[in-house]
Amino acid sequence: MFDIRWIRENPEAFDRGQQRRGADPSAERLLALDARRREAQTRAQEIQARRNKLSKEIGAAKARGEDAQAIIDEVSRSKQEEAAAEEDARQATAELETALAELPNLPGDDVPDGPDESANVEIRRWGETASFDFTAKEHFEIGEDLGLMDFERAARMSGARFVILTGALARLERALADFMLDLHTGEFGYTEVSPPSLVRDEALFGTSQLPKFGEDLFRTTADLWLIPTAEVPLTNMVAEEILDPAHLPKRVTALTTCYRSEAGAAGKDTRGMIRHHQFQKVELVSVTLPEDSDAELDRMTGCAEEVLKRLGLAYRVVVLSTGDMGFAARKTHDIEVWLPGQGRYREISSCSNCGDFQARRMRARYRPQGEKGTRFVHTLNGSGLAVGRTLIAVLETYQQADGSVVVPDALRPYMGGREVIARDGG
Repeated sequence: MFDIRWIRENPEAFDRGQQRRGADPSAERLLALDARRREAQTRAQEIQARRNKLSKEIGAAKARGEDAQAIIDEVSRSKQEEAAAEEDARQATAELETALAELPNLPGDDVPDGPDESANVEIRRWGETASFDFTAKEHFEIGEDLGLMDFERAARMSGARFVILTGALARLERALADFMLDLHTGEFGYTEVSPPSLVRDEALFGTSQLPKFGEDLFRTTADLWLIPTAEVPLTNMVAEEILDPAHLPKRVTALTTCYRSEAGAAGKDTRGMIRHHQFQKVELVSVTLPEDSDAELDRMTGCAEEVLKRLGLAYRVVVLSTGDMGFAARKTHDIEVWLPGQGRYREISSCSNCGDFQARRMRARYRPQGEKGTRFVHTLNGSGLAVGRTLIAVLETYQQADGSVVVPDALRPYMGGREVIARDGG
């Protein structure tokens, strides 16, 4: 969401930012709505002031014994005129707010320009990509051969893009989530939260999934939405609040099941667990002072990277281009893990600085010390990590020629000391 006053003062900069995001220039249209709204509000105020003056004249006329009917009639007409002006202002305000809500955030100055992922810029790599003296399998081949990953039974009860994990793979998924949470809370200062998985429209509007991306979500018959990411409830914990700057940054994390319709994913990743309707993710959310958010993005990215380092999974970090960033993001770092079965890097985490874009929609503010007024906080979110995709990377990286999978050292305490997952050991 944008401050219309800023657009009024910086229309060229606003249009340049929107054009960098691939959107049409819209400052002229927005400012026309703003002018209409302000003119109608001013007209309503002027009519009310005139009516107040006329009301006093009625009393004075009666006190002089004069006929005040003409003034009374004028007061009556002014009420209708004021109501019409207020309705015009209301409509213009609604149109302006709707138009502003549908526009993506402006990209940071240091974000690379480009139409899509082809313009993303790699900033670093870590680890050696796994190589084998046998043909590497993809995760679904490994899991099915182990007898612990079942897409067919899942499809019979739920349809496509679901899976059933059993035995050691179900435990491996749980182990990964527990390992991530322990790392983020124990070493990186995040507070663990267990948030709701069902939210109202206002929560999804606050984090920018609504109104533009409703088709990507699942809605219940009770008019609640299943969360697509824990970013939604975690960020909305500060909605409508005025925070003490002494208590910032605020860092929280949560493991939740996430639900996405994958409306635009027809034909993409139809095999395996890469793109499912239901998946688990450990989310990281930070709320900071504006001057601290750039450094917080680097810190958050480093926290997510550390998960992969301790698991021994090779990855790279890229800065997303203007055409590949999410709607609410000002700048995004994607972490892409190496998948030997696919022979390429795939996204496993996106860490985004949203600036004050979400905070304006949620009215999340702080009051600087010694000041009467408030300012908007900055919000950040990132995956720390997507649990299912991390499981995929572990299976493909640690696969053996005999079809077994070695358990990474960092996970063995969470697996009861287990070192290898093999078919006969389920």
